[in-house]
Amino acid sequence: MHEPGPPRFAHVGESVELAPRRPDADARQNADARQDADARFSWRVLDRPAESEAGVGDGAVVHLEPDAPGTYALELTAPDGTHRQTVRAFPDPRRTVQFGAPVSDLPLPADEIETISLTGPFNEYTLGRDRMVRDGDSYVADFDLPPGDHEGICVVNDDFEHSHTVEVSVPGPGRPRVHLDGRVEGETLVVTAEAEAAPDGGDPDVEFWLDDRDDLPESAVTENATELRVPVADLPDRARVHAVAVAERHSVADTLVVDGPSDADRRGDVTVSRPNDPPEWARHATVYQIFVRRFAGETVETTFEEIERRVAYLESLDVDCLWLTPVVESPTDHGYHVTNYFDTADDLGTRAEFESLVERLREAGIRVVFDLVINHTSRDHPAFQMHSAGVAEYADHYERVPAESDPDDGDADETDAESGDTVVDTDDVDWAGEGAPGYYFNWTRIPNVNYDSLAVRKWMLDVVDEWAPLVDGFRADVAWGVPHGFWKEVRDRVKTDDSEFFLLDETIPRDPQFHENEFDAHYDTALYGALRDIGRDEAPADALFDALDANHREGFPESSLLLRYVENHDETRYVTECDESALRAAAAATFTLPGTPMIYYGQERGVEEQRGEMKWYDGDADLTEFHRRLSRLRSERPVLRTGRVESVDWDGDDRTVAYARDDGETRLVVVLNFGDDLREVAVGESVRETDLLTGESVAVGDAVEVADAVVLESET
Repeated sequence: MHEPGPPRFAHVGESVELAPRRPDADARQNADARQDADARFSWRVLDRPAESEAGVGDGAVVHLEPDAPGTYALELTAPDGTHRQTVRAFPDPRRTVQFGAPVSDLPLPADEIETISLTGPFNEYTLGRDRMVRDGDSYVADFDLPPGDHEGICVVNDDFEHSHTVEVSVPGPGRPRVHLDGRVEGETLVVTAEAEAAPDGGDPDVEFWLDDRDDLPESAVTENATELRVPVADLPDRARVHAVAVAERHSVADTLVVDGPSDADRRGDVTVSRPNDPPEWARHATVYQIFVRRFAGETVETTFEEIERRVAYLESLDVDCLWLTPVVESPTDHGYHVTNYFDTADDLGTRAEFESLVERLREAGIRVVFDLVINHTSRDHPAFQMHSAGVAEYADHYERVPAESDPDDGDADETDAESGDTVVDTDDVDWAGEGAPGYYFNWTRIPNVNYDSLAVRKWMLDVVDEWAPLVDGFRADVAWGVPHGFWKEVRDRVKTDDSEFFLLDETIPRDPQFHENEFDAHYDTALYGALRDIGRDEAPADALFDALDANHREGFPESSLLLRYVENHDETRYVTECDESALRAAAAATFTLPGTPMIYYGQERGVEEQRGEMKWYDGDADLTEFHRRLSRLRSERPVLRTGRVESVDWDGDDRTVAYARDDGETRLVVVLNFGDDLREVAVGESVRETDLLTGESVAVGDAVEVADAVVLESET
């Protein structure tokens, strides 16, 4: 079945990519055969708002850009029949705002500035797409952006070595949230929606939407403001109900899957599930990330076998999940320039040895997350070589920037921003075809694949099918560069009934839209940034509360998990940018706040280089034991995983902060000290004197003594 998936929800002016699922295009077909295959698919707009003129182009994959609020009904003609697709467009929440960069703040003197590109998530970090213009003593650029805080990168002379960050804040409300539950009352299925206003928004209404893929007629459904009812006798074998909360802005949609009775008289059991929920194990997991080729140490080459010999160390840290940087073939040691998706890298070991490692980890109770890199390939991948050499079968495999839109050519950057590798040349390739390949930042060595191609979609779904049966989850590299519709298909593909497969996105800055039937967990870029600012003494310690509040303001659903981390393979080590005392407090925050804490290999051993060799014999033993105690305490005390966060009064300075975790039965108070010196902090409620991390008394009169972090039982 080529049905195109669930209803889509967007705002006016937002492009929505639409595609048939389960494409049968084959990269090995010749170009004419592939064109014939693509021609078997066509789209047309059946209905749209009266004031709309929006349409879709030709091809199997199309893009609808709603130009008026309302409902758009589309039809896909495919080899297996026709399929409907609904797109609900809400009013455009964006406002025109201006980024400004004073000339005095820029990294080069005014007379050396030729051009400035402004890049950010608003233009997919594409260098040269948008230029800033000189206006008096500043360079400025206007963009239409939704309410919230936004960051852009001014790239002087298109050289990332000369860049400057600018910020702008757009006033307006956040996004509401909605949560669906379902139950059977007598002979009726009852679906209820709990809508929650944004912190600064109005009370939302709820819209229910049925799924075009299901045989549930609208005539069988009755609705009121927050409730939908269906007679059990009218339920098909499977029905999906979606809901959106709507106020000044619309929420991320939530979904229920209803499996109707299977017996002929429609009187069997009805089961209701929530596909947006993460697997239960992931809700309570502690993640450990390995930069694979640096894990075995200075004198031993890292292989799957060598990692397997060190599983006992991971067990000692009480971690539940191991994220491995890419293990497939690549010419780089980081692995993100893929040259073969379907086999393991020769230097790491055979596929059988990888499977042995996975099995050993599972025996230790540790799940395995595979780094899925499908936004781009290496430019040394045979597919890109064929594409560049003009082989017709590969003409549509990669994005091309039209020649008239090419960014200005400039001198090659000396460092590849994605890999950190030295780059001798970048833009001196005689690219084949119209324009240059599409890529992000200055990542000229990793061109973007083209998801408007059915052959590419089939290729990447084959990659998903290749590895999903062997591992427990995917971390999706550059997830923001891959269309939402494709991720929805991936989720349906790996999330079979009762599946515990885990999906983590790399989206920077984080975006709640990727939780809508796509990913379980998301990088918490807000807390990451706050902990960095606190560690550098550029923000008070209680700034972490603003980062937590942003979850609600930005509209992250209650079901979403946030990956709490202080560093990863793309970031400078926290201990280098800040210091060890701040690192201990920051790490304690990730383990004592809600979400999924992550340790980046070597964080706990005092490794200072971003991708440095693991310190085994010369690591910081005290720091390692501190991380063990954090992980152990979180495992032993469920309130640290599930309890709500409450601010508590404390008498301290800007380097300290206190909060409680409370689940109604247990209440723990956490006090963090990001400063260098031992501090005495008076907490505004009665607590016991024993620190649960160390088992030692920290009471000093009416205060507690805090070196980095203490966790205390409340007597309240």
